[in-house]
Amino acid sequence: QVQLVESGGGSVQPGGSLSLSCTASGRSFSGGTMAWFRQAPGKGRQFVAAIGTNTRSTLYGDSVKGRFTVSRDKAKNMVFLQMNNLKPEDTADYYCAAHWDGTVISGNEVVYGFWGQGTQVTVSS
Repeated sequence: QVQLVESGGGSVQPGGSLSLSCTASGRSFSGGTMAWFRQAPGKGRQFVAAIGTNTRSTLYGDSVKGRFTVSRDKAKNMVFLQMNNLKPEDTADYYCAAHWDGTVISGNEVVYGFWGQGTQVTVSS
């Protein structure tokens, strides 16, 4: 059974930083693409970042470019999201997602067949 489990969410003041982690179990995604999405209250799911099996292949949503960094540890089956200069509009539940084909780097949620349960991030003064 494949599971993706996020951790690292919490509350932070504007301008602060948080680091999220996602651990996959049940199968290896070392050859796949892993991604982060988020969903704010009352809004649809929004693409945040993705990283392919080639770790130099990354993609970011426009609203997080230059502030967030996605990385992965393929040996540990983990993906990370470093979030800097956080803004109140970054407040959301953050979800880890995975796709088996690591050459497909996409911001489209329908591509990803495996999802975590989410971790909450709140940015507020």
